[in-house]
Amino acid sequence: MTVKLGYLLPTREQIMQGKPDAAPLLALAERAEGAGLDSIWVGDSLLARPRHEPLTLLAGVAGRVPRVELGTAVLLPALRNPVILAHLVATLDQVSEGRFIMGVGIAADVPNIRAEFEAAGVPFEKRVGRMMEGLRLCKAFWTGDPVDWDGRWKVEDSTLGPTPHRLGGPPIWGGGSAEASLTRAGKHFDGWFPTGPDAAGWGKQWKTVCEAAEAAGRAGAVTGAVYLTASIDDDADKANGMINSYLENYYRQPAEVLRRRQACFAGPEAEFLPWLQGYVDAGASHLMVRVVGDHESHIGILAKARDALN
Repeated sequence: MTVKLGYLLPTREQIMQGKPDAAPLLALAERAEGAGLDSIWVGDSLLARPRHEPLTLLAGVAGRVPRVELGTAVLLPALRNPVILAHLVATLDQVSEGRFIMGVGIAADVPNIRAEFEAAGVPFEKRVGRMMEGLRLCKAFWTGDPVDWDGRWKVEDSTLGPTPHRLGGPPIWGGGSAEASLTRAGKHFDGWFPTGPDAAGWGKQWKTVCEAAEAAGRAGAVTGAVYLTASIDDDADKANGMINSYLENYYRQPAEVLRRRQACFAGPEAEFLPWLQGYVDAGASHLMVRVVGDHESHIGILAKARDALN
């Protein structure tokens, strides 16, 4: 099994630092591709955690890096009208020539995200059903056939152009570690893409995903992926301090709470590869890393880890 390793662009971090320029982000994307990484990812938020709009930014990245896969980690489809979303994604998939991976999630139930939904004019309740119906509508448009739809959205004999570069549209990966998220990924998605837990816990949950896929007649159809956070430094105490400070500034919640939900590595490079290998041994084939610290040096470390895993 070939293991892919990707890198998250620091869109949120740039905004937190008062640096909205996109040029440094595009340069980091070029650096990551040049180093041999397999994928480049961006997060999503409107007002709760302000950052660059992910699909727009990835279109810019696609024009600068011709080889790697591009993905959202993760997009919140429920915030968007699915007719518009289908159009945006089809266009991005054409621009990237079929390299887009649509990572999706439902968003955490916290006050600032509820406020974000309200500001966008979208009900927060029943957001899972809204997301799933919206994705089904996107897929209907991506066939290129005329669409009739009578649900949350009304469509009469309408055709979307362009259709995606990839037949049927990009692969859709679902995040989340709740039992319902695991079953949903196995039954409906092309990949499972949580933010943790540790390798042993990930492997246990991956088994549930695979069982759900097999029960739905989709055995082997789901990619096992994971969203990881890493601060690599010979001084483990310093690295842990950086992770804790980063998480608390990013999410405005205690680090000890966040680290129970998100898989984080803090320590020397020599221990980083075995940590990644634990996820690979558990069945993960695509690892995405959000780095805390100097991005240039971390990209080099990620590239070496990618080669070692393969």
